[in-house]
Amino acid sequence: MQHRPRKRFGQNFLHDPGIIGRIVSAIGPRPGERLLEIGPGRGAITTELLKTAGRLDVVELDRDLVAPLARLCSDLGQLTIHNADALRFDPCTLYPGERLRLVGNLPYNVSTPLLFRFLDQAECIRDMHLMLQKEVVARIAAMPGSKTYGRLSVMVQVYCKVEPLFHIGPESFRPIPKVDSTFLRLSPRRPLPVPVQDPPFLSQLVAAAFAQRRKTLRNSLKAQVSADQFQMQGIDPGQRAEDLSLEAFVRLANAACKTRDLP
Repeated sequence: MQHRPRKRFGQNFLHDPGIIGRIVSAIGPRPGERLLEIGPGRGAITTELLKTAGRLDVVELDRDLVAPLARLCSDLGQLTIHNADALRFDPCTLYPGERLRLVGNLPYNVSTPLLFRFLDQAECIRDMHLMLQKEVVARIAAMPGSKTYGRLSVMVQVYCKVEPLFHIGPESFRPIPKVDSTFLRLSPRRPLPVPVQDPPFLSQLVAAAFAQRRKTLRNSLKAQVSADQFQMQGIDPGQRAEDLSLEAFVRLANAACKTRDLP
């Protein structure tokens, strides 16, 4: 398929057969599964998924890719193309009552908003296999106490099991990006190890905690958490956000959300 990559869509098309094979092997698609690919581009992964699974939904923003992609896959299986922005597309409406397997080479310029979007839709997602910038995956997988541990680490790990699978060099794409990539598996946790009482409030609290990393929790969360709530949860307010575990963040948010609307 011939198509000039468009910078405004963050298009870097995968072309390496060896990497494509590793990706499809890691996903392990099977006939009958509901697969959704975000940003199929020129169809490098799309065609291989169709050959194995027999059916596939894809979300493609670039309308100039829709017709060529349909022609490319016409004899391979049942392909349904949704010409839409993934940031506004709701996968949970596709097949109510069924869980999707989500696949995507996410544009680096919108990868974090897309990740948060997918977390909001995790109830209808079985797993996610995503190509992301290597540094972004490092942040997602970071552990407490590390310099890369932050809001993205906490919010993804609270809701998903994180498995970085393998790195992908820039030479595997056209045009060649200036960064390395990592292929990642995210598996939504069911049930959550520590139930979240109010997901939007947890997100707000974590964002505030990491807004100024050098501040202690006492100062960064003074609008959300009282001294008594820190004490009741056994959490030292003199710590910084990067030292707090996932479980502690959830416990603190659950305790604080119960009283935040009281007079």
